[in-house]
Amino acid sequence: MCGRYAASRSAEELVGLFDVQKWEPEETLAPDWNVAPTKEVHAVLERPVKDAGDERPVRQLRKLKWGLVPSWAKSPDGGARMINARAETVHEKPSFRRPFVSRRCILPADGYYEWVTGVDERQLEEQGRKKRPRKQPYFVTPADGSVMALAGLYEFWRDRTLPDDHPQAWWATCSVITTEAETSPLAVAPASGPGSLADIHPRMPLMLTPDRWDAWLDPARRDVEDVRALLAPPPGGLMRAYPVSTAVSSVRNNGPELLEELAAPEEETLF
Repeated sequence: MCGRYAASRSAEELVGLFDVQKWEPEETLAPDWNVAPTKEVHAVLERPVKDAGDERPVRQLRKLKWGLVPSWAKSPDGGARMINARAETVHEKPSFRRPFVSRRCILPADGYYEWVTGVDERQLEEQGRKKRPRKQPYFVTPADGSVMALAGLYEFWRDRTLPDDHPQAWWATCSVITTEAETSPLAVAPASGPGSLADIHPRMPLMLTPDRWDAWLDPARRDVEDVRALLAPPPGGLMRAYPVSTAVSSVRNNGPELLEELAAPEEETLF
């Protein structure tokens, strides 16, 4: 899954990396090393510019809320549960099938966090004990230091309780697409720890390599099977993973120190 990630690149850097044609400086978000559901995130997408008199799509850097609210939802309350969409079924699920066809985006990240259950806690969990397991967080990031382009979907929801000119009348929300975690060896693995992404968690966010960015963002590409072909996982061996402080487990903590590699896990894990 993808329940937390880091996004510290500036808007100016993202504009250059993704060939963005339009962005609003007043919508720029501060670096965030602990992006959690319901937070606002940067997204790259293509759609016509409102009131521009031109229906051609323009590549934009926009601000979206993480947690997709379907356009037909009666309220936005379920958005926090819609942070991920499974690549295997995204084309058929009622909440995701419409944006999958025409409202796809890229969510730029430094990498994502995933938690591994400690040995003692895993044993208690397996025994059916009620103790909440402690987990060791790992940070997963491209080994070459490049941006991690997460495949995403976005949607608009209209709050009918508010007038048209109200600043919160429209909600723009998004979800991250996930796929099965790769079993091939990590490009850089910790000295003692997981050797593959599948050793950390059975799911991973779907990273789009640069050769797929244009096709994924193109709203004119609407054939379901054609778009599904873009969901093939990236080549194996592109990622590194390393243990980080359990401080990241609290959303109150935020700063570049959360990405610092630990010499050894704080919690003893299964490896």
